[in-house]
Amino acid sequence: MARFLLVHGSCHGAWCWRDLRPALEALGHEARAIDLPSHGADRTPLGEVTLDAYAEAIEAAIDGPTILVGHSMGGYPISRAADRAPDQITRLVYLCAYVPWPDFSLVEMRLRAPRQPIMKALEKSADGQSFSVIPEHAREVFYHDCPEASVAFALENLCPQAILPQATKLTLGPNWQALPRSYILCEEDSAIPPEFQAEMAEDFHSDDVIRMPTSHSPFFSDPAGLARHLDRIART
Repeated sequence: MARFLLVHGSCHGAWCWRDLRPALEALGHEARAIDLPSHGADRTPLGEVTLDAYAEAIEAAIDGPTILVGHSMGGYPISRAADRAPDQITRLVYLCAYVPWPDFSLVEMRLRAPRQPIMKALEKSADGQSFSVIPEHAREVFYHDCPEASVAFALENLCPQAILPQATKLTLGPNWQALPRSYILCEEDSAIPPEFQAEMAEDFHSDDVIRMPTSHSPFFSDPAGLARHLDRIART
């Protein structure tokens, strides 16, 4: 049995793991999910959210040896948490997620991708502190292979995303570099181009790169399949 801590991506919350958690538990694992600051039930003001605040929330939620799973933007805070406090983190799993490059912010990394399909679905706030998902583009970019009920559930729960954590440059040290890492690449992703995911995972061992024929949201489109991949990762 492994202990998983699930960390959501931009504009999401712990709610997005609704279907994956029971699938993992059915395989004998413990699965917890958290709301990062200003997401889900957390009411931290957007202007107070930082990348380190994200990492601190993850660290506070770790209770014993844990596999961290970060989705999309979640790749940055799980990496920062691992660099700050690696002792109880047994592996990092990047689920169609950003793997930080030295001294790059997430925004800078995204701009290095060969395509920017996600931008049609995002709208910046008037004060410049956050962005939100444009509902009419959400299915196309994030959920094209997901059940209608799951898409409706997501649209009811999406929230604004603070920009500062994504504009923060990050250079990671030996703590992060020493931890085992896996990458789950989503081959039909319309948010982060699959070819850019492959580039971010190119220095991972080939056995630690798993491909899924899904959109950006396999926790809705194929939670059982995603759970099986995580189960296999936990057993390596």
